[in-house]
Amino acid sequence: MLTKDEPKGWVDFVDFIQDKCSQAEFQNWIAPIKVAKATESEVCLEVPNIFVQEYILDNYRRELCSFLPMNEDGEPAVSFVFSERRQEPVQKVKEEENLDGSLFAHELEESTFQLNLNHSYTFSHFIEGPSNQFVKSAALGVAMRPGKSYNPLFIHGGVGLGKTHLLHSIGHYVKEKHKKVRVQCITTEAFINDLVTSLKNKSVDQMKRFYRNLDVLLVDDIQFLQCRLNFEEEFCNMFEALINQNKQIVITSDKPPSSLKLSERLIARMEWGLVANIGIPDLETRVAILQYKAELRGLKIPSKVAFFIAEHIFNNVRQLEGAVNRLGAYASMLQKEITQDMVETTLGELLSYVPQKKVTVDSIMKSVSSMFNVRVQDLRGNKRNKEIAFPRQVAMYLAKELINESLMKLASSFGGKTHSTLLHSWNKIKKQLEEDETLRRQIHMTKQNLEA
Repeated sequence: MLTKDEPKGWVDFVDFIQDKCSQAEFQNWIAPIKVAKATESEVCLEVPNIFVQEYILDNYRRELCSFLPMNEDGEPAVSFVFSERRQEPVQKVKEEENLDGSLFAHELEESTFQLNLNHSYTFSHFIEGPSNQFVKSAALGVAMRPGKSYNPLFIHGGVGLGKTHLLHSIGHYVKEKHKKVRVQCITTEAFINDLVTSLKNKSVDQMKRFYRNLDVLLVDDIQFLQCRLNFEEEFCNMFEALINQNKQIVITSDKPPSSLKLSERLIARMEWGLVANIGIPDLETRVAILQYKAELRGLKIPSKVAFFIAEHIFNNVRQLEGAVNRLGAYASMLQKEITQDMVETTLGELLSYVPQKKVTVDSIMKSVSSMFNVRVQDLRGNKRNKEIAFPRQVAMYLAKELINESLMKLASSFGGKTHSTLLHSWNKIKKQLEEDETLRRQIHMTKQNLEA
């Protein structure tokens, strides 16, 4: 927000840019900037981080020269300082009512255990599609009624699919809607570091009081707790203490609980509530994500080009965001519009070229039936003997992996099966692939036949 102390040149620059760019771009990149100091020959701007500094210099260097002083080299005479993170003083927290009606008193050092949430990771910024619709609904349900809906909530999925985004979204929602609720969002690595520091400082009791007196605990990347027995034991004790008080716990991982190398005790605790998988977004969702990320940067990507990118970058959302950032820098430097030729030149190593031959459920069934020596009509049928059921599960796995369609539509192609049946088959084969070399070869040969 502008103040009367800010120089006229900066005020005019902000007014000019606000009319030129989108509202989303302005709120994300321009609005957070403040004037720290201004003289006739130089302006010092306070920015939240290095990315905002690079963004304004990369995109508005010419405009800065028009409104602000210039140096001898014809560059804007602008310097930058980063916003200092405010440290909260040590506070004594008085007795207050918990979600379940119990009262307790505790002392917390807020400066030691800070809540750091990414301001961009909110429910409103999360692009919803068939692959993540269920898990987003579960996360929102937990945020609306902590400790009352799904507890614990365990979210698992591949890298860059939105697990951390949902975790931080829950944190933001709880902070906004439940003012008296104590919430903490940490990575597993941060928890381990906290415990190590507390052991060194002989302040383990203080750390235990802090975590056990939370109302909502959000833990990212629990897989990093594997093979660390002492830390796992302390985490499990904390987990049980919170659950027994009806406190909400949300955990993310790259694998489901049963696939983690953790104690049976902890795995059983994490499977108490709801285990939800977040999958790879389908084509339409990837296009929507791409266009949204581009809008935040003030970029215009033609629909045809967006579909081209989304068709060839499909592993995770972070790759899509990286593609937008790279295209933005390239287009800004060359002052050119984004075209397919530019995409192929700039993003060559990111693009995964899919086979020209269209893969269908029918072609998958034919290839699987040939590999496992079963009939296609059996794959569509309801026989449950192992010789038929297992190849059918393989076919369902390949259908979900290779075809960008809804689970319901894919499942209906298998003789009217339900989407939950298809998802169960996909999970089973995916897990078995981690240990079964023969199955890996069979699926690889099936894919080669499909692409031939």
